[in-house]
Amino acid sequence: MSKTLIPKITKAVFPVGGMGTRFLPATKAIPKEMLPVVDKPLIQYAVEEAYAAGIRQMIFVTGRHKRSIEDHFDTAYELEAELEGAHKQSLLDVVRSIKPEDMDCIFVRQPRALGLGHAVLCAENLVGNEPFAVLLADDLMVGSPPVLKQMIQSFSTAPGTVLAVQDVPREHTSRYGIVSVNNDQRSYAAVDAIVEKPAPQDAPSTLGVAGRYILSPSIFQSIRAQPRGVGGEIQLTDGIAGLIGHEPVYSLRYAGTRYDCGSKEGFLQATIDLALANPELAETVKSHMRAVLGL
Repeated sequence: MSKTLIPKITKAVFPVGGMGTRFLPATKAIPKEMLPVVDKPLIQYAVEEAYAAGIRQMIFVTGRHKRSIEDHFDTAYELEAELEGAHKQSLLDVVRSIKPEDMDCIFVRQPRALGLGHAVLCAENLVGNEPFAVLLADDLMVGSPPVLKQMIQSFSTAPGTVLAVQDVPREHTSRYGIVSVNNDQRSYAAVDAIVEKPAPQDAPSTLGVAGRYILSPSIFQSIRAQPRGVGGEIQLTDGIAGLIGHEPVYSLRYAGTRYDCGSKEGFLQATIDLALANPELAETVKSHMRAVLGL
């Protein structure tokens, strides 16, 4: 009997069409995904995570006023020439590392902001009939190995749709998609149900979905089969719920830290923690924090 061939995850989708209203006025002219945490924009952290997981095709679902994301991953000939002429090799290496030569970046427009499910649908023609990853740049994930790599490793043992999950306070369930699993003692477990932003008393568990997914190509048909949700939005959670019972859906309790950089609090926490993790900045940041706190 021939061994079943497990498909590789070769494509990652980045829905970056949102308005970023929680960061106004900064996001009036700058996409929220381009806001820097220490020295890199949010979207670069997500792309680097996908690249570290072995993915080389990056698909960006963009909207109006998102051109700077495309520019960021394009070649800056004038800047490179200036750095090369000034013999600033270390900075030149940094600029060139943003987009390695073996990485492809593809951009597609989301004509209207109709929800995360709609953004995923916009990538259908580029994804084709194969499993793929989705990364939300708002969620800055720090893990070793990287969180998406952990997910792909689990996928390779039991393929299916995979959702990164974390335990959240019950009073916060209305902020997340919440899953119910058939064995909550295992880090990688089959999902019985998923509910979008339930009230604490209605939540089937306290396992919240973080902004990382591995999705079956069946998700496209499932999303289209669902009625629109509140505000006419097309929800990814509803599409995933439509897969349960028809094909495998798993949750992975990942090892690592998630920063909700869609909120000011999470953005500041990420900035402080990553600055403290930077050997060039750590002592300066610690000294300043001691002075501010009077320690």
